[in-house]
Amino acid sequence: MDYKAKIAVFGGRTVGKELYADAVEIGRLMAEENWLVFCGGGTGVMEAVARGVKEGGGTCIGILKGTSTKEGNAYLTLPIKTGLGVARNALLAHNCDAAVAIDGQYGTLSEIAYALQLNKPVIGYKSWSVPKLESVKTPSIVIKRLKQILSSNK
Repeated sequence: MDYKAKIAVFGGRTVGKELYADAVEIGRLMAEENWLVFCGGGTGVMEAVARGVKEGGGTCIGILKGTSTKEGNAYLTLPIKTGLGVARNALLAHNCDAAVAIDGQYGTLSEIAYALQLNKPVIGYKSWSVPKLESVKTPSIVIKRLKQILSSNK
């Protein structure tokens, strides 16, 4: 399939109901844009985004920490086991055109750092406050900013 872009989504394993719903919406909107979505494949934000992508008819690849595809959430199109633990965070950053950080803890912060180190644009949604991480306030603005970034990179 010919995807318009590859987008990584970074986010934590625990998330409240409101943020989960927002992450589902972001995933659905990404699918509507025909973007190939990557995430860590686990619970929380990763599950919510994968669910939204699936509901939107898109493709979501989970780059898993461990050696079993069973650690991946039920909404992934393709779980990829790595056996790399948190080192897999670098793979997420390496394989995207742009990224979105949603909430998250230190794992998300490391993913943001990898992406920024690789000069990949990162949009933050209720996430960390770090230099070069642009924070936005709604799921629709996440998509709008990604579209602007992607069109300026052509």
